[in-house]
Amino acid sequence: MRAMLLESSIRLNTHAAAGVTDVCIRAERLGKVIDGRMVLKDLSFEVARGMIVSVLGANGAGKSTLLKLLATLTSPTSGRLELFGRPPDGARSRARIGLVGHETMLYRDLTALENVMLTARLHGVPEARARALTMLDRLGVAERAGDAVRNLSRGTAQRVAIARALVHGPDLLIADEPFTGLDVGSCGVVERVFSEFRARGGTIVMSGHDVEQALRLGEHVLLLMEGRLASSEASHRIEASNLRKRIGGRE
Repeated sequence: MRAMLLESSIRLNTHAAAGVTDVCIRAERLGKVIDGRMVLKDLSFEVARGMIVSVLGANGAGKSTLLKLLATLTSPTSGRLELFGRPPDGARSRARIGLVGHETMLYRDLTALENVMLTARLHGVPEARARALTMLDRLGVAERAGDAVRNLSRGTAQRVAIARALVHGPDLLIADEPFTGLDVGSCGVVERVFSEFRARGGTIVMSGHDVEQALRLGEHVLLLMEGRLASSEASHRIEASNLRKRIGGRE
């Protein structure tokens, strides 16, 4: 744990040199019990503002549960979590978070535009329609704005979900497998949008299965194994082949 916190300190100092000095997420010995089973165990890490962090691990390692904790959809059973320098405080914290879930969570009978506008209005975004159209355009799906979600492909619906998560200008984006259903071209669009979000000071914590993509996009990797934090390393220090072996349990 001491080595892990030292690693966090190094990362924060690096960001301080680039003008980023505050911590977006601080987790101290987080644990989560679900149905009597310890799903997350003693997780400690920090994420500085303006970072993209990839959360990797085998199925069942606890990735989705950790992202739900960070998105304030559930509370830790033990330990301490801080977002933006303070414990999560309900609606105030959620107003600063965008969420892309494992499922799109879109209303199927509403159009793409109506889904994104609804979120914009809930967050009090001025000129919600114009803002929603702008986000759909940035994700390359503006031409489907008037189509009901039920008529969209999985990949198109995923891009609409990402537009909805970003429409209110959050400070933190939590994305559970955001590239699900996307073809190569769409992946490139989403990667560009994520990079632009980070360049404006946004923080992203995302999970996925594509190791190369995770290392390319993320500056840092949190590797979960059976609910524990197996490693916390800067992406440039990690070899993709070794990481795949660890995820597959073939160390």
